[in-house]
Amino acid sequence: LLCQILDQWFESEPLKATLATDAVIGAMASPHTPGSGYVLLHHVMGELEGRRGAWGYVAGGMGALSQAIARAATARGAHIFAEKAVCHVLLGRDRQVQGVALQDGTEVRSKLVLSNASPQITFLELIPQEQLPKDFVQRIRQVDTRSPVTKINAAPNARDDQPLPHHQCSIHLNCEDTHLLHQAFTEATHGHPSSRPMIELCIPSVLDPGLAPRGCHVVSLFTQYTPFVLAGGQSWDEQARNAYANTVFDCIEDYAPGFKASIIGRDILTPPDLERVFGLPGGNIFHGGMSLDQLYFARPAPSYSGYRSPIPGLYLCGSGAHPGGGVMGAAGRNAAHVAIKDFRHL
Repeated sequence: LLCQILDQWFESEPLKATLATDAVIGAMASPHTPGSGYVLLHHVMGELEGRRGAWGYVAGGMGALSQAIARAATARGAHIFAEKAVCHVLLGRDRQVQGVALQDGTEVRSKLVLSNASPQITFLELIPQEQLPKDFVQRIRQVDTRSPVTKINAAPNARDDQPLPHHQCSIHLNCEDTHLLHQAFTEATHGHPSSRPMIELCIPSVLDPGLAPRGCHVVSLFTQYTPFVLAGGQSWDEQARNAYANTVFDCIEDYAPGFKASIIGRDILTPPDLERVFGLPGGNIFHGGMSLDQLYFARPAPSYSGYRSPIPGLYLCGSGAHPGGGVMGAAGRNAAHVAIKDFRHL
C-alpha cells in the first residue's frame, strides 16, 4: 500500500498526501488501494536534463512536443498525414499486414503498421474480430479503463504581470490529508463527483508567456475524482459539467480569493469527453489502469507485452503497451526497435 510506503519515510501528513497524488493521478484508486505505490514509482521514472524523476513544461504547449517529433521524422524522410482517420488495417489472406485504409478511401500500403491508438481501438475497431484469437479479444475487452479525471482549462486575467515563484510549480489543492483523497475516491465509486476534489493546478504561461495574450494566463486543472457514468445512469450534460467545474473553482477560491472573478473562459473535459475527443478508453490517460494485473507481461495481454500482436506486422506502441502511459516515449522506442528487427527479415 502507498500509505505504508509513505509512513516509512515521512511524518508530515500534508507532505504524504501531496506525494500520494502522483500515486492516484489518472487512476480510479485511492492511496489505500493495493498497488497504488507502483503508480507513484511510475511517475518518477526516467530523468529530465540529467535530473532523475524531474518533470518540466514544454515550450509552446504539449503540441510542440508532437511537432518536434514530427520535424525529426520528416527530416529523415517520413511522410505525415494529419487529420486522416484510419478506417481499418488491411490484411492479406495469411493475416499479414498490408497497410491501412483511410476513411476517405485511400489505401496506404506497408509491410508494418505501428499503432499508438489504445488496444481497444486497435484490436476491437480496426481489425476484424474473426482474425484474432478469442481469448485475446476477451482480454482486451476486459481491460479496466476506468478513469476519474476531469480536465479543466481556464483563462484568467492577471492583476499585474509579476508571477511569484510558487506560480511556476505544480500546485496541489485539497491534499492536506490522505483521508481527503480516499473520501473523494469513495464518492466517485458511488457515481458522485467528488465534493472536495483533488486538484493539481499548473500555470504554464508563467514560464511560457506565448501561451496567452499579454496580461492573461492559462491554467491547467487536472482534477479527480469523477465517474464516467453518474449515479442513476445520468450522463454528463452541460449542467453536470458546469456544476462540477463550479465545485472545483469554489475550492480554488477558498485557497486563492479572487480566482473566480479573474476567469474569462473555461473548457471542461469529463471522462466521456476525453474518450470522445482524444480516443482515450474510459477517459483513461494510460489507455488502461496501471494496476499490477495490467502491467509488465500482462500489458496489454499475457504473451503480447513485447509489442507484437496476433496479427503479423501489426505492433502496439502507445500507452496501452509496456511500460504504460506518461510522457516518456518508452513504449514507442521499444516498439520501434522490435519493428526494425522484424523488418530486416521481411
